[in-house]
Amino acid sequence: MLASPPTPTQLLMAWQRGETSAMERLLPLVEGELRRLARRYMAGERRGHTLQPTALVNEAYLRLIEIKHVRWQNRAHFVAMAARTMRRILVDYARAHDNRKRGGGAQKVTLTDAAIGSSRLDGDLVALDEALRKLALEHGRKAQVVELKFFGGLDLDETAEALHVSRDTVKRDWRFAKAWLRRALSEGNDL
Repeated sequence: MLASPPTPTQLLMAWQRGETSAMERLLPLVEGELRRLARRYMAGERRGHTLQPTALVNEAYLRLIEIKHVRWQNRAHFVAMAARTMRRILVDYARAHDNRKRGGGAQKVTLTDAAIGSSRLDGDLVALDEALRKLALEHGRKAQVVELKFFGGLDLDETAEALHVSRDTVKRDWRFAKAWLRRALSEGNDL
């Protein structure tokens, strides 16, 4: 009888135990999801952005395999870390780009109606990152919900599983975080 192929969670656990080949076997299983995340991120970037989705996936993967002290829980946890890593890469890229242009070209990201709520919310990626950092300081789990749902593309159930809370808690946190971010980004200068 043939053994079933390992799941992403099993490969993450093997990698955590020191099996270096596990990460190589993991990439083909999660590459499609990482590309979807990258396309989602890049859709909100300015036209002519020089960083391509494939390069974003590759850079995120390289950074993820360098992380040694993470206790991987499951696929949702890995996707959340990948989303966070991609956001960090794009924020670093935006800051470097802004430094070169001296304030003339902050990258725009749009939090769409479907993702963030009923009113449209536009802001640059650096401002969004700063708002998320402030939200994390005041309401850590609510910031994690934003990272998992908006940036990671996880649904309510996957987010609840990753955070070890109920689906209703995720729904409440998501509503609160959307309102909090909407207010923080509209005030802008108080970040």
